[in-house]
Amino acid sequence: MSKYVLIYKGFERFWHWMQAILVLFLAFTGFEIHGTYSFLGFHEAVTYHNIAAYLFLGLTIFAIFWHLTTGEYKQYIPTFKNIKAQLDFYLFGIFRNAPHPTKKTLLSKLNPLQRLTYFGLKIVLIPATILTGILYMFYRYPTRYGIEAINISSLKAIAIIHTASAIMLVTFLIVHLYLITTGTTITSNLKEMLTGYEEIEEEEENKNGE
Repeated sequence: MSKYVLIYKGFERFWHWMQAILVLFLAFTGFEIHGTYSFLGFHEAVTYHNIAAYLFLGLTIFAIFWHLTTGEYKQYIPTFKNIKAQLDFYLFGIFRNAPHPTKKTLLSKLNPLQRLTYFGLKIVLIPATILTGILYMFYRYPTRYGIEAINISSLKAIAIIHTASAIMLVTFLIVHLYLITTGTTITSNLKEMLTGYEEIEEEEENKNGE
């Protein structure tokens, strides 16, 4: 027997969608700054990119606070249990309509492969993007005493890391869009992140003490 359970809380869904919107907007303005195309104009793209960057930084800080105070950070602790089965499912099993090797519960929302991916995303990729962005933004900035500069000999390496991190984030979003379709139905994962509710087996729920 199964029933619908609130898996994703309100802030969790808000954070997920706002993060996606900001990353896409940052990529859109960032690639225009790099001269890939012209839409807003260089100066406007820089202005909007910086505004979105501050919003993304604020959202990230608040999300870190929320994860630490609620204990939800435990969802991202990596595990190698069943990781081979999960990889086989994504590569082969999904095309043979094989059953999903792991089941989602309140205490375990992410499968082993997702845990590793999101752990790397939150510990390496997003911090690298934010830190290089801050260094790039404040390399030289005006103050009441003149122009202050961070003691960096060149922005070249920072720019490369920032751009590479941005490209990897966009790549992650593209892959993420595909993985959305790998639920019990092609739209089930999307509906879960919109409503927060997922249909789970009561037997599995009870095993997790809920």
